[in-house]
Amino acid sequence: MIEGEIHNFIKVWSIATTLFCYIYKIGKVIPKGKVRVVALFPPIIIIFLLPVNLTSIHLGGSCSLFLAWLSTFKLLLFVFSKGPLSSNPPHNLLHFLLLASLPIKFQNDNNKKINLNKIKVVPRNWFELLVMAILTYYVFIPLNKYKENLHPLILKSLYSLHLYTGIEMFISMIHIIVRYLIQVELEEPFNKPYLSTSVQDFWGKRWNIMVSRILHPTVYEPMVKASSKVIGRKWAPLPAAVATFLVSGLMHEMMFYYIKREKATWQVWEPCWDSMCFFLIHGVCVALEIAYKKIFKPKHRLLPRFVSCILTTSFVVSTVLCLFAPALLRCIV
Repeated sequence: MIEGEIHNFIKVWSIATTLFCYIYKIGKVIPKGKVRVVALFPPIIIIFLLPVNLTSIHLGGSCSLFLAWLSTFKLLLFVFSKGPLSSNPPHNLLHFLLLASLPIKFQNDNNKKINLNKIKVVPRNWFELLVMAILTYYVFIPLNKYKENLHPLILKSLYSLHLYTGIEMFISMIHIIVRYLIQVELEEPFNKPYLSTSVQDFWGKRWNIMVSRILHPTVYEPMVKASSKVIGRKWAPLPAAVATFLVSGLMHEMMFYYIKREKATWQVWEPCWDSMCFFLIHGVCVALEIAYKKIFKPKHRLLPRFVSCILTTSFVVSTVLCLFAPALLRCIV
């Protein structure tokens, strides 16, 4: 079983790498337009479907995030000469492959290299990563053996915390390795999410920033442009924010399908309903926060920073435990 999964994993990434090389070559010889769309659409669809060949939570889940979600969105932007894959001067092949396949983004689009002597040996969030590693090894892994005897709320809390630490450790390690490999400064993937002062701050500037950077040009900006024609430029960000979160919910549902291999029935007890409600609630909250700022134009914080952090963290954690964690558990337990 494990050998077959590893074999499929190698096959998936071999095909993906070949397609990335093809797309890179097409991008050099065909300018943006209908011909480029026709030439690039089939390989993008194949990359989107590749994770179907994987069934494990770790390999399948990570590949669905990297390939079916982030890579697909980056490549769709590249079709129209936008996004992180398009730069002036153009990326070389190695940089293109890394940007296309991994959750990274260059801090400067000019591919400027950094001095190796100025690279800090220890990453900025080294203490967080150390704590996460200790929790994973000494808490999450041992307790997994007794999951059938744990209270559902404790089990959901442990899986949610494990998911949070796992994602941050995994993506942070990728950033550290790539940064040292190609000597290019990268944007930080996380920025202390537990210090968020609002839902908008959490999703836009602190949690999994790469996803936010991809959803903004692919969903948010087109929705703002479309909504402006109906409700005006001032209020267009509100439906655009909700639409962005709905798309994120759909992409999470896609990941659940790749992991569980069960079609959504859209019943209240199904994972898709829980996860879609989670993202809809957060999207509405972000829209309300945008509306509040546009109406009242506050010059100062309504609440002290530490109170805002506590309230935001409590809201995120409670909605995760009530909505997102049950959907996740039904897919992996």
